[in-house]
Amino acid sequence: MVVQAYILIQTDVGKSEAVTTAASAMKGVTLAEGVTGPYDVIVRAEARNIDELGKMVVAKVQSIEGITRTLTCPVVHI
Repeated sequence: MVVQAYILIQTDVGKSEAVTTAASAMKGVTLAEGVTGPYDVIVRAEARNIDELGKMVVAKVQSIEGITRTLTCPVVHI
């Protein structure tokens, strides 16, 4: 079973388009869209397990230039 999550991203002013483009090119990212509100970009990602997902967020997503903060929300199936 695949672990999925939404990653809510805040960016520096004027960086949301570049962050969206960079995130959408990453392996494991199934969707990246710019939004309005308290977050600037929302990414949907998937990985084989929660550890792999965490590594992807910390090592890859958070390293994108222009990101100031992320919030990872794993998807649960109730």
